[in-house]
Amino acid sequence: MQRITLLGATGSIGVSTLDVISRHPDKYSVYALTGNLQIDRLAEQCEQHRAKYAVVNDEAAAVRLESLLQASGCATEVIYGIDALCQVASDDAVDTVMAAIVGAAGLMPTLAAVRAGKKILLANKESLVMAGGLFMQAVKESGSVLLPIDSEHNAIFQCLPVDYQQTHSSGIDKLLLSASGGPFRGWSAEQMKTVTPDQACAHPNWSMGRKISVDSASLMNKGLELIEACWLFDVGPEQIEVIVHPQSIIHSAVQYIDGSVLAQLGNPDMRTPIAHALAWPQRIDAGVASLNLFEIAQLNFERPDGQAFPCLQLAFDAARAAGDAPAILNAANEIAVQAFLDKRIGFTQIAQVVGETLSGLSFTEPESLDAVQESDNRARAFSAAFIAEIES
Repeated sequence: MQRITLLGATGSIGVSTLDVISRHPDKYSVYALTGNLQIDRLAEQCEQHRAKYAVVNDEAAAVRLESLLQASGCATEVIYGIDALCQVASDDAVDTVMAAIVGAAGLMPTLAAVRAGKKILLANKESLVMAGGLFMQAVKESGSVLLPIDSEHNAIFQCLPVDYQQTHSSGIDKLLLSASGGPFRGWSAEQMKTVTPDQACAHPNWSMGRKISVDSASLMNKGLELIEACWLFDVGPEQIEVIVHPQSIIHSAVQYIDGSVLAQLGNPDMRTPIAHALAWPQRIDAGVASLNLFEIAQLNFERPDGQAFPCLQLAFDAARAAGDAPAILNAANEIAVQAFLDKRIGFTQIAQVVGETLSGLSFTEPESLDAVQESDNRARAFSAAFIAEIES
């Protein structure tokens, strides 16, 4: 019986994880659930899964959640704040941590879980984007098991040799990272100037939160995944190729030096990689229908349009620059995406904000988590100031 802490329980990954868990009550139990804004949903999840702890961001949210739980007779204990997040991620009673908090907010509790030697199901790509070197060193020192949840990274993991992490002698030529192309595939940069937040959040294949949906629409999400892949699989950005595949059936592939290409295919449903990581190295039912190749009939592939989607190139540039450049990229993007969702800037100005921030700040090699946080703060301040200039 694996006892699981779910960081980010109310988001799309969290909901999918709980669906898989509920299908296997003999294998998994919920230890702690965490959430931010969707308190009603978090209360329902606590009642259904009988979590020992529920964690929210602040006291006001904790009071509201406690009231809901008391009304239903649920005995889940409510705690709040970053220290509480780190506590439920590293507690001795926990076996597995699903790291699904979106953005920089997920770094601290995910790293706490790593340092405690937990099995980590990593859906929070920002942990590696912001602090990849420190994070992977902590994995090595603690003996933590790190399993990727993003469908692309999980696909690559499945296509690599079992002993890849130990040997790195597997004859890999490159990693082929697939991208759906998002809702604006085929659009020009000029067409995208009038894009609304609702349009950007309407992904054709995947059901996701608003921030990650915007990232997918701009291809910044693919850029962040590129940086994450560099750390997960110990490769340079020159060994990764992004391929636009609108059907989202091939989730990614590995190209070997003998001419072989191994790909992982499946219906676009996050329960598949979640179930794979939960049960690894075994397999369990995910509740996902098997792929019907006869219905699909054909698969298409395109090169990404760098002019229409400059965020992808910005991520490549940050990966090559290394140091704290990826952390600066991520922070600037988070500020820019929120400004777009608040209708303060246009969709194409997201890349403008990120590019100006990367150009305007110097890069360093962070040697501590405090240094990473300082780079994050610098980038957020610079980006916010630049957005204010755009608005004035």
